[in-house]
Amino acid sequence: MSEPIILNDEAATRALGVWLAPQLRAGDIVALSGGLGVGKTTLTRALLEALGLVGEAPSPTFAIVHMYEAGEVRFPVAHADLYRLDGPQDVVELGLDEWLDHGALIAEWPDRLPEAWQHEALWLELVETRDGARELTARVPPAWKDRWSTR
Repeated sequence: MSEPIILNDEAATRALGVWLAPQLRAGDIVALSGGLGVGKTTLTRALLEALGLVGEAPSPTFAIVHMYEAGEVRFPVAHADLYRLDGPQDVVELGLDEWLDHGALIAEWPDRLPEAWQHEALWLELVETRDGARELTARVPPAWKDRWSTR
Protein backbone atom coordinates (compact mmCIF):
# COMPACT_ATOMS: atom_id res chain seq x y z
CA MET A 1 0.00 0.00 0.00
CA SER A 2 1.11 3.51 -0.73
CA GLU A 3 1.34 6.27 1.82
CA PRO A 4 -2.13 7.70 2.44
CA ILE A 5 -3.14 10.79 0.48
CA ILE A 6 -5.55 13.20 2.15
CA LEU A 7 -8.25 14.58 -0.11
CA ASN A 8 -9.51 17.56 1.87
CA ASP A 9 -12.63 18.22 -0.16
CA GLU A 10 -14.59 17.35 -3.29
CA ALA A 11 -12.27 19.51 -5.41
CA ALA A 12 -9.29 17.39 -4.33
CA THR A 13 -11.18 14.19 -5.19
CA ARG A 14 -12.07 15.62 -8.59
CA ALA A 15 -8.44 16.66 -9.15
CA LEU A 16 -7.35 13.06 -8.60
CA GLY A 17 -9.85 11.93 -11.25
CA VAL A 18 -8.52 14.55 -13.69
CA TRP A 19 -4.94 13.39 -13.05
CA LEU A 20 -5.92 9.73 -13.45
CA ALA A 21 -7.65 10.16 -16.84
CA PRO A 22 -4.57 10.45 -19.08
CA GLN A 23 -2.84 7.64 -17.18
CA LEU A 24 -5.35 5.01 -18.33
CA ARG A 25 -4.47 2.36 -20.88
CA ALA A 26 -6.38 -0.47 -22.52
CA GLY A 27 -6.70 -3.33 -20.06
CA ASP A 28 -6.44 -1.18 -16.94
CA ILE A 29 -8.73 -1.79 -14.00
CA VAL A 30 -9.16 0.88 -11.36
CA ALA A 31 -10.84 -0.57 -8.28
CA LEU A 32 -12.60 2.03 -6.13
CA SER A 33 -13.25 0.77 -2.64
CA GLY A 34 -14.95 2.50 0.27
CA GLY A 35 -18.31 3.08 1.88
CA LEU A 36 -21.28 4.96 0.54
CA GLY A 37 -20.69 8.64 -0.04
CA VAL A 38 -16.88 8.66 0.11
CA GLY A 39 -16.40 9.99 -3.43
CA LYS A 40 -16.05 6.97 -5.72
CA THR A 41 -18.55 8.28 -8.25
CA THR A 42 -17.27 11.86 -7.88
CA LEU A 43 -13.76 10.70 -8.77
CA THR A 44 -15.05 8.73 -11.76
CA ARG A 45 -17.18 11.62 -13.04
CA ALA A 46 -14.15 13.92 -12.96
CA LEU A 47 -12.09 11.31 -14.82
CA LEU A 48 -14.78 10.99 -17.51
CA GLU A 49 -15.09 14.77 -17.84
CA ALA A 50 -11.30 14.99 -18.25
CA LEU A 51 -11.63 12.45 -21.06
CA GLY A 52 -14.14 14.73 -22.80
CA LEU A 53 -17.54 13.49 -21.64
CA VAL A 54 -20.11 16.23 -22.07
CA GLY A 55 -22.66 16.38 -19.26
CA GLU A 56 -22.67 14.52 -15.98
CA ALA A 57 -22.13 10.78 -16.06
CA PRO A 58 -25.00 8.95 -14.39
CA SER A 59 -24.28 6.68 -11.46
CA PRO A 60 -24.19 3.05 -12.60
CA THR A 61 -25.92 1.84 -9.45
CA PHE A 62 -29.06 0.63 -11.23
CA ALA A 63 -27.68 0.00 -14.72
CA ILE A 64 -24.63 -1.77 -13.19
CA VAL A 65 -22.37 -0.67 -16.09
CA HIS A 66 -22.13 2.43 -18.27
CA MET A 67 -19.77 2.08 -21.22
CA TYR A 68 -18.27 5.17 -22.80
CA GLU A 69 -16.84 4.61 -26.28
CA ALA A 70 -14.29 6.66 -28.21
CA GLY A 71 -16.22 9.62 -29.54
CA GLU A 72 -18.01 10.17 -26.25
CA VAL A 73 -14.63 10.23 -24.53
CA ARG A 74 -11.04 10.24 -25.83
CA PHE A 75 -10.39 6.75 -24.44
CA PRO A 76 -12.96 3.96 -23.91
CA VAL A 77 -13.92 3.56 -20.25
CA ALA A 78 -16.53 1.37 -18.58
CA HIS A 79 -17.84 2.49 -15.18
CA ALA A 80 -19.32 -0.36 -13.16
CA ASP A 81 -21.04 -0.45 -9.79
CA LEU A 82 -20.80 -4.09 -8.76
CA TYR A 83 -22.68 -3.71 -5.48
CA ARG A 84 -25.74 -5.69 -6.59
CA LEU A 85 -23.75 -8.57 -8.09
CA ASP A 86 -23.20 -11.77 -6.16
CA GLY A 87 -19.62 -12.37 -7.19
CA PRO A 88 -17.00 -12.87 -9.89
CA GLN A 89 -19.15 -15.08 -12.12
CA ASP A 90 -21.70 -12.26 -12.47
CA VAL A 91 -18.89 -9.90 -13.51
CA VAL A 92 -17.69 -12.36 -16.14
CA GLU A 93 -21.22 -12.65 -17.52
CA LEU A 94 -21.23 -8.88 -18.15
CA GLY A 95 -18.50 -9.37 -20.78
CA LEU A 96 -16.12 -6.89 -19.18
CA ASP A 97 -13.14 -9.07 -20.09
CA GLU A 98 -13.85 -8.30 -23.76
CA TRP A 99 -14.14 -4.60 -22.94
CA LEU A 100 -10.63 -4.65 -21.45
CA ASP A 101 -9.22 -5.55 -24.89
CA HIS A 102 -9.72 -1.93 -25.96
CA GLY A 103 -10.69 0.07 -22.88
CA ALA A 104 -10.32 0.55 -19.15
CA LEU A 105 -12.65 -0.42 -16.33
CA ILE A 106 -13.46 1.69 -13.28
CA ALA A 107 -15.10 -0.63 -10.75
CA GLU A 108 -16.92 0.44 -7.61
CA TRP A 109 -17.39 -2.35 -5.01
CA PRO A 110 -14.46 -4.23 -6.57
CA ASP A 111 -14.52 -7.10 -4.08
CA ARG A 112 -16.88 -8.77 -6.59
CA LEU A 113 -14.22 -8.76 -9.35
CA PRO A 114 -12.52 -12.02 -10.29
CA GLU A 115 -9.51 -12.57 -8.02
CA ALA A 116 -6.95 -12.22 -10.84
CA TRP A 117 -8.48 -8.85 -11.77
CA GLN A 118 -8.26 -7.70 -8.16
CA HIS A 119 -4.50 -8.35 -8.17
CA GLU A 120 -3.98 -6.51 -11.47
CA ALA A 121 -6.09 -3.49 -10.49
CA LEU A 122 -4.96 -0.13 -9.24
CA TRP A 123 -6.84 -0.43 -5.96
CA LEU A 124 -7.90 2.90 -4.46
CA GLU A 125 -9.56 2.83 -1.07
CA LEU A 126 -11.33 5.94 0.19
CA VAL A 127 -12.18 6.35 3.87
CA GLU A 128 -13.88 9.35 5.44
CA THR A 129 -11.85 10.96 8.20
CA ARG A 130 -13.26 12.54 11.37
CA ASP A 131 -13.02 16.01 9.86
CA GLY A 132 -14.91 15.04 6.69
CA ALA A 133 -11.88 14.72 4.43
CA ARG A 134 -11.07 11.51 2.57
CA GLU A 135 -8.00 9.38 3.17
CA LEU A 136 -6.96 7.52 0.05
CA THR A 137 -4.63 4.54 0.10
CA ALA A 138 -3.51 2.81 -3.06
CA ARG A 139 -2.42 -0.73 -3.78
CA VAL A 140 -0.30 -0.25 -6.88
CA PRO A 141 0.27 -3.26 -9.16
CA PRO A 142 3.42 -3.57 -11.29
CA ALA A 143 1.70 -2.19 -14.42
CA TRP A 144 0.99 1.05 -12.53
CA LYS A 145 4.29 1.54 -10.64
CA ASP A 146 5.75 4.15 -13.02
CA ARG A 147 2.45 5.89 -13.66
CA TRP A 148 1.41 6.11 -9.98
CA SER A 149 4.83 7.38 -8.92
CA THR A 150 4.19 10.58 -10.89
CA ARG A 151 1.27 11.38 -8.59
